[in-house]
Amino acid sequence: MKIIVPMAGIGSRLRPHTLTVPKPLTVIAGKPIVQRLVEDIASVIDEKIDEIAFVIGSRAKGFPTDTEEKLLKIAAELGAKGSVYIQDTALGTAHAIYCAKEALSGPCVVAYADTLFKADFTLDVNADGAIWVSKVENPSAFGVVKLEEGIITDFIEKPKEFVSDLAIIGIYYFKSGEKLLEEIQYLIDNDLKENNEYQLTNVLESLKQQGAKFVPETVSAWMDCGKKDPTVDTNKQTLHFEHEAGSNLVSDDVVLQNSEIIQPCFVGENVVLKNTKIGPYVSIGENSRVENSTITNSLIQTNVAVSNAKLDNAMIGNHAKYNGEYTSVSIGDYTELT
Repeated sequence: MKIIVPMAGIGSRLRPHTLTVPKPLTVIAGKPIVQRLVEDIASVIDEKIDEIAFVIGSRAKGFPTDTEEKLLKIAAELGAKGSVYIQDTALGTAHAIYCAKEALSGPCVVAYADTLFKADFTLDVNADGAIWVSKVENPSAFGVVKLEEGIITDFIEKPKEFVSDLAIIGIYYFKSGEKLLEEIQYLIDNDLKENNEYQLTNVLESLKQQGAKFVPETVSAWMDCGKKDPTVDTNKQTLHFEHEAGSNLVSDDVVLQNSEIIQPCFVGENVVLKNTKIGPYVSIGENSRVENSTITNSLIQTNVAVSNAKLDNAMIGNHAKYNGEYTSVSIGDYTELT
């Protein structure tokens, strides 16, 4: 089994936090988003993962030089070969997969690194394909699938009238990577674009018309990492799931000076808390110091200094300094508000 992870977008909706760190490498509860994504996929695949292929943007698009090293390490930790491909020009969802064409063989999962999920199913690898879906209250804002006797019959993009409440979350299984590549190649060779891009939905429709049967796989939680508020909420939900599973995410070497941690929280190594109360639902990265503060429901990265703060629904980047009275702040890397 192979996992293909297109992640070449610059993450403009999450700025300033993506000015120095690609969105999929933004840390949630102590792990990068993309690492949590592939771990969640691995948990529903009852097969060995042979390769994880990441499709990233170029340095010119804001991807740091150490991005490839970090991604290869994530693959290695799952016992898989890692490979990295570059998408220089954004030409659509199908084109992003095409950039990893050398990895498209045998069964594979394609997962766009924008969301996280929780699920309790085991993937049926005998199906022609599967599409991860989640029930939503407002289907008109999403691409949805229509079912008949448990088989997907239609893919509808942002329906104006109700046809289904099962939204596509951006994770797909294909029994044949070769067939997937063949259909994408056909789109590109014949320049079949929609809104000036090569779209995966057109590939899915073509495969369906040729007799491929796609089944839905319903997730119990779908967490968005596109903007600041949803990302902070994803941190909250992830901490909740980790706590329910019995995980201890507080480093043994945290220094507590007249301070309190209300679980669930993540606290990295070499963190000092002085006259401070954090939690619930707070993540604080390694080498950070927090003094005279109260923090709830917030995501704070590494090497951060916070003092005299009352924070809620806040997101603070790496190497930032914050001293103030605002609550719902969004501060990027290397920013100082003192």
